[in-house]
Amino acid sequence: MATQEVDRPGPVTPGSKPPRPGRVPLVDNTLSMLRDPLGFYDRVGEMDADVVGYNVAGTTGYFVTHPDLVERILVTDEGDYEKGALLQRTLGEYIGEGLFLLEGDEWKAQRTALQPAFYRERIAAYGATMTDFAAEIGDGWTDGERFDVLPEMREYTLRVLGKTLLDVDIDRTAGALEPLLAALRERLDPRSLSAYVPLAVPTPTNRRVRSARATFEATLDDIIAERQAETAEDRAARDDVLSLLLSLDEATMTRERLGHQLLTFLVAGHDTTALTLTYTWYLLGRHPEVQATLHDELDSALGGADPTAEDLFELPYLDDVLTEVLRLYPPAFTTFRQPTRPVELGGYDIAPDAQLTIPQWLVHRDERWYDDPDSFRPERWTDAFDESLPDYAYYPFGGGPRHCIGMRFARMEAKLAIATLAQRYRFETVTEPPLELAMRITLSPTEPVDVRVHERA
Repeated sequence: MATQEVDRPGPVTPGSKPPRPGRVPLVDNTLSMLRDPLGFYDRVGEMDADVVGYNVAGTTGYFVTHPDLVERILVTDEGDYEKGALLQRTLGEYIGEGLFLLEGDEWKAQRTALQPAFYRERIAAYGATMTDFAAEIGDGWTDGERFDVLPEMREYTLRVLGKTLLDVDIDRTAGALEPLLAALRERLDPRSLSAYVPLAVPTPTNRRVRSARATFEATLDDIIAERQAETAEDRAARDDVLSLLLSLDEATMTRERLGHQLLTFLVAGHDTTALTLTYTWYLLGRHPEVQATLHDELDSALGGADPTAEDLFELPYLDDVLTEVLRLYPPAFTTFRQPTRPVELGGYDIAPDAQLTIPQWLVHRDERWYDDPDSFRPERWTDAFDESLPDYAYYPFGGGPRHCIGMRFARMEAKLAIATLAQRYRFETVTEPPLELAMRITLSPTEPVDVRVHERA
């Protein structure tokens, strides 16, 4: 790739503007984002500046990459920021009534109503389901088999979500959800013009999204109607998120909001954990010494038995492995906010209509906070290192009051799957590095991530 000019940061003085990649931002930034979004992010990371301006498709924005500024936006002054117009334009029609995009008192009411579904004890009760589904996936593999691991992990996470969110079998939801997720990935890929075209424009991608969404809504209607036809005793015996949503009064949970909430959880919980597991197997397969250390811990703590939620407290190296995977390859690769009033960040004045891009992808690989930041080193996560790290040098699940409500669920699901499958198999990575990645809804590989599995004696 040819080297492109960037504005180098100078002294911050009153009225000065942040540096920008490219001399003609509106043209250069838009073309760069269309051609290579990840490369555009990396150019920003090379600029040695904590606030970097950009203009993409007419949207004025700023990358914010210092942990102290990230903390100000997400925690200290979080009341001065909202999710913003960009996310509303791209996702509002699908999940605008869901927890992810709601604001103010509506968000607080919904968060409070949904919180019981994610209490520690309730999530722990899902542990056996997570382990059983992971074991079933692994039992379908054969010694020496080579395959693309991402579809396998998507099947696993969809099974878990079908049971814990809806209490239905995978066959009931896969046919409706997978086409919708595929269409959304295509529509929201910043390399495609569809990401910048309103959904009302009848492009082929937009038509696929609308058709897939109608199918998903019809499936959801059927599930809800069946649930509402059950006796009160049968409904009370269920322990899924849909039952909780249906127990709320209609003022709190309208039919539209219920659909948006479920789609939010399905989108947020399906691809993200499947990608986390895919990157885990890719990295373990490339680092046999790390995989061997993990095997030793699993063998010592579990003795060949499948893991339970309680066992995870005895597996600190497994926790370090997952933490390092999420540092290097955070599926939620960036966080967006928009100020609700004029603010100052890093000495620069930021207008209320500006889009703030707060990229985990760059902050997690910043050499100011991480020695050898591009290397996979779970052993870096000692207590001393953790205490020395700025709080928001690591935030794979966001932060502040609006951190991901499903964080505990996702980490437990991933660790139980890793422990279950790593006891059965040694993973060998076939795909050569580096991974080719795309910034879609999530940070996703563009090519198959092939692994070969070897049964462990």
